[in-house]
Amino acid sequence: MSESSETQAQGKTSPVKYFISGGFGGVCTVLSGHPLDTIKVRLQTMPKPAPGQAPLYTGTFDCLTKTVKQEGARGLYKGMAAPLTGVAPIFALSFFGFGLGKRLQQSSEGEELSLVQLFNAGAFSGVLTTVIMSPGERIKCLLQIQQAGTGPAKYSGPKDCVKQLYREGGLRSIYKGTVATLMRDVPASGMYFMSYDLIQRSLKKDGQEIGLLSTIFAGGMAGIANWAVGMPADVIKSRLQTAPEGTYPNGIKDVFRSLLKEDGPRAFYKGVVPVMLRAFPANAACFIGFEVAMNALNAVAPNL
Repeated sequence: MSESSETQAQGKTSPVKYFISGGFGGVCTVLSGHPLDTIKVRLQTMPKPAPGQAPLYTGTFDCLTKTVKQEGARGLYKGMAAPLTGVAPIFALSFFGFGLGKRLQQSSEGEELSLVQLFNAGAFSGVLTTVIMSPGERIKCLLQIQQAGTGPAKYSGPKDCVKQLYREGGLRSIYKGTVATLMRDVPASGMYFMSYDLIQRSLKKDGQEIGLLSTIFAGGMAGIANWAVGMPADVIKSRLQTAPEGTYPNGIKDVFRSLLKEDGPRAFYKGVVPVMLRAFPANAACFIGFEVAMNALNAVAPNL
């Protein structure tokens, strides 16, 4: 996510423009990063092979080639409708939460916050977005692990997935994994915004505005920092949200123990390669989309 325009022109952008531009940036993020996200989820949730058998996927490239071979390029975009539907409000809430978190800690308007305060503001934004992120992630992951050639698909699409989940366990089933999502997004969002601002400060020259390339670089690196912190909780979340009911009766604790037993500490970084490959370009796409949308809105509706 980006706050480049907010940082450079805070107070000049209306909430409507901010929401629309942030949503468009989020759409760009999903379109550019979803294929690698699908690979990440499949690597995280593949079953442990029986003794003497090869794993379903040997790595990122193997997962990519098998998915395309068996399902075509469309297989990489499974479950994309769910995150696309939620990106606009998610990005709006994230930026709103970060801005509110900053204002709550400022003793005067325009005061520059410390890195710890920026982390706290970012963490606060992660709390707000979980309300939308958790069910969206649950639906996305369930659709992503459906593979062609393994029998009839359980879910025909996002709507059908929601209906079946609600029928099986009500809202509680749809929001399964909410605590794990909080465990991921609160520290990861804090690290994201803190590292983004830190890099921006280090790149900014006295008396000059921060350029687009610097903003893209800062956002891409912040995305990498975000996932470096959030990856272990993301693995736990994916396992928990895609497991059949009753697999982990004690929730996160059981998933944690199961992962440690299977592969040790490295289990918490399954899928890290596609995540890191996705992090920089996806955030760059977000920033470009955000800036393009903001410039377009300023041109056609300057008084909005």
